[in-house]
Amino acid sequence: MKRQFVNLNSQTYAFRIAFVFVLAFATLSCNKEDDMASMQVSSESRDITYVLDNFSSVNAGVTEDDFLKRGKMIPTFKTLVAALVETKLVSTIAKEELTIFAPTDEAFSALGLNEKNIGTVPNLKEILLYHAVAGKVFSGMLTSKYVPTVNGAALKIDVTSGVMVNDAMVLKADIKAMNGVIHIIDKILTPPSKNLVEIALASAPEFSILVAAVKKAKLVETLSTGGPFTVFAPTNAAFESLLTELKVSSIDALSDETVKNVLLYHVVNGRIFSSDLKSGSVNTLNGTFNVNLSDLKITDANMREAALVPSLLNIQATNGVIHVIDRVILPK
Repeated sequence: MKRQFVNLNSQTYAFRIAFVFVLAFATLSCNKEDDMASMQVSSESRDITYVLDNFSSVNAGVTEDDFLKRGKMIPTFKTLVAALVETKLVSTIAKEELTIFAPTDEAFSALGLNEKNIGTVPNLKEILLYHAVAGKVFSGMLTSKYVPTVNGAALKIDVTSGVMVNDAMVLKADIKAMNGVIHIIDKILTPPSKNLVEIALASAPEFSILVAAVKKAKLVETLSTGGPFTVFAPTNAAFESLLTELKVSSIDALSDETVKNVLLYHVVNGRIFSSDLKSGSVNTLNGTFNVNLSDLKITDANMREAALVPSLLNIQATNGVIHVIDRVILPK
């Protein structure tokens, strides 16, 4: 009997050991599943930077099929995140509700950029802010127009075939984050780097008379550092026609005050892109003129007409935008 009792206890002991082993294995399995589940958190519960930095492990509603059909793998954003850290924009992004047009690591790599050298890029902060739009803007809300960015300059949106942002293609749209939305793009967006006067100077000789007029009117500093302004810029040919009209040989034959008044009549406060223009009266820094969008004409205070040049609209500067016109318009 004693021997049987010992055998019974041994069997019980072995059973208990086996039970504990099974329980431990089950617990470890559950913990592993819990860990995997915690990795697959919804992107909507995380801020924008977290979603970008952990894109492959968060549930952002993206599958490999979304990218394989373009010959690409699911993208990563290590360089973009490194750039945000470098410019100390991480906390700013966390506090704001934003739409981010996010270039992939592949987009940065095409320019020779990566996590290690991204800090060497000049004006990096301004470039990053040019990829951000205030508020949550989903793809269904986009239309073909210019959209202002946090940088101040605007992005050209074209939805005629897919979604293009300047010359970048949206690879995947509407990735939700706790404080915004992410649209993945395949190129870096480059903001304007020259001010209004610098653009006119760089376009010489087409605007050499305009530049001379700006200097004569002592408006160089205003148009270089002020604004933002929208400038309706007459070409050299337009000024030459005016000089012939006035029967003078050069801009120097006019008084500084006259030139200043004429130039201010071509300047409007704010950034007004062609997609923002409406037919009707436009207030300038020196009176009003009328715009007729049906034929892209401007009628000045003296009923003279100037035509907007379609191929030379929406030239962006750091402090405004330029639309080229083919005639000098005159205030009363």
